[in-house]
Amino acid sequence: MKPGDIDTPGTGIGDGTRAVRAGLPEPVKYEPTLPGPVFAAHFHLSGEPTGPYTYGRDENPTWTHLERAIGELEAPGGDGVETLAFASGMAAISAVLFSQLRAGDTVVLPTDGYQVLPLVREQLTAYGIEVRTAPTGDDAQLGVLDGVKLLWIETPSNPGLDVCDLRRIVEVAHLQGTLVAVDNTLATPLGQRPLELGADFSVASGTKMLTGHGDLLLGYVASRDAGLMSSVRRWRKIVGAIPGPMEAWLAHRSLATLHLRAERQTANALALAEALRGRPEVTGLRYPGLSDDPSHKIAAQQMRRFGCVVSFTLPTRAHAERFLEALRLVDDATSFGGVRSTAERRGRWGGDAVPEGFIRFSAGAEDPQDLVADVLRALDESAH
Repeated sequence: MKPGDIDTPGTGIGDGTRAVRAGLPEPVKYEPTLPGPVFAAHFHLSGEPTGPYTYGRDENPTWTHLERAIGELEAPGGDGVETLAFASGMAAISAVLFSQLRAGDTVVLPTDGYQVLPLVREQLTAYGIEVRTAPTGDDAQLGVLDGVKLLWIETPSNPGLDVCDLRRIVEVAHLQGTLVAVDNTLATPLGQRPLELGADFSVASGTKMLTGHGDLLLGYVASRDAGLMSSVRRWRKIVGAIPGPMEAWLAHRSLATLHLRAERQTANALALAEALRGRPEVTGLRYPGLSDDPSHKIAAQQMRRFGCVVSFTLPTRAHAERFLEALRLVDDATSFGGVRSTAERRGRWGGDAVPEGFIRFSAGAEDPQDLVADVLRALDESAH
């Protein structure tokens, strides 16, 4: 199979095959399968600037390979999908919001989304943009959509793991001319494909499970609409929020194991959630993969994998801190999606409307029996 063949509709290949081949150039004798990072601020450019690579803030061959790879995962076999890589997830989020909105426009943000969004709201308001908010669960966004230019969705939400019905919301939004952007960070393209569900933008932090090793910052925006992406590209050029070539190369290399990591990490998350069900000190347990989770029915209709994050609450802040300290296989760290399990008391940052004992747990790729045993032991020790 040649690299370009994975874009061909009807090939019927699986996620693993697609992930290991995505974005690779045509093979050249004696050249590496995945070319190394191109470090260049400028390129040879005689005459008129008509070629693809002119200046390092605009384009880079290493970005091109990565962007093609992500596009193939976001919309397998789809024509006309364009992807742009950014220096971080927040750079990608900002690019969509600030390239599409003008003074006098209205945007809807989630009340239970990523904890930096309140800062974004302040900046949008300062620019004369009206910001409305609604929670993710129960499709509450539908109640505030009148006259809205852009709807921003996180599903599953971070950190509460609520889910909304993307197909339903996109249909209603588009009927009144509202654009829809979906933060797909937690699900990844192997868990959910917003563009196939009708969204105008799929946006994500590649820092998390997409690359999965906790060693780089990255973001991306994908869309089928060339006009929308033209304005996003222009914003990237103006702001200069570009990824380094080494980060882009590392990210592309990491995509080849995404399917393996996603399978193990989602299986571990489910095993952990099931083990936590019977613990009397655990309340508010959420994982969309649990059959009795409030979001499971809708999640199962639009997701193929439920992600690696489990959330739950322990009785007090002190209890949560004792639990985190007692863990041996799990790092107390922020972020999520890495091959090494992490957990944190999310309330320590502020910005999230969560109890003091709220734990966001990111399941890694450890053996499930070891991970579950470590968590249950830490719960036992922290009870006293």
